[in-house]
Amino acid sequence: MQRSDTVLKQVIAAFEHQSHLKLRNHPIHMSFDDGALTVTGEVPDVASKKRLLQLTQMHCEGTHLVDHLRVTANPSVGDGELRARLCERLAQAVEFRNCVICARVKGQLEVLHGTMDEAGNEGTGVVEVTVEDGVVTLTGQVISLSHRRLASVTAWWVGGCRDVVNLLELAPAETDGDDEISDVLQLVLETDPRVRAEQITINVENHKITLAGWVATDAERRQAEQDAWCLDAIEGVVNQIQVRA
Repeated sequence: MQRSDTVLKQVIAAFEHQSHLKLRNHPIHMSFDDGALTVTGEVPDVASKKRLLQLTQMHCEGTHLVDHLRVTANPSVGDGELRARLCERLAQAVEFRNCVICARVKGQLEVLHGTMDEAGNEGTGVVEVTVEDGVVTLTGQVISLSHRRLASVTAWWVGGCRDVVNLLELAPAETDGDDEISDVLQLVLETDPRVRAEQITINVENHKITLAGWVATDAERRQAEQDAWCLDAIEGVVNQIQVRA
């Protein structure tokens, strides 16, 4: 087994080559314990977090990975405020209008949208939000993979979120695929006012997303990539979007 410091050097070198970002102000640590590799530290955004984890997995194929990476929240937000913001945003989203939205507060369940009597109805779902140290955990049940992924994106979009643990179950079960990822990302880009979705093309192959097209600013180019990385269960993002003044 490789030493953790060797793996770290390899991963950071690959990360900086791929992303053109330096992590000097965001120290990352890795340690092997009982056959598992634990990755800790803070990174500037969700794209950096997921790219770093994927590169680590590539360099330690077959090793169980324990993810303790967190995204820096700037400015920081208290858990109660983050939970309230997320629940409100989910309750207002058209895609979750038939979902029961709940918050877990000090061990107690608070129903904020809908009623638990509605939870068993066809076409509905239940999303329970728990926040601890800026980490959002989503539990419950939704009706599609798109809803599951949209819940994660919504959490990442709320300012102050440091990580998302999506434990939402599906009912009925659904087979994932490239078309599903492409469709939900198209919806995400159309929903995000910071990008112009009509100027961006999406291609998904083996769960790997390639973005192309053109936008007016580098900030918009980066935001489109961030939106793609917010999706769960993808194999990577290649950003070929061009900036045209």
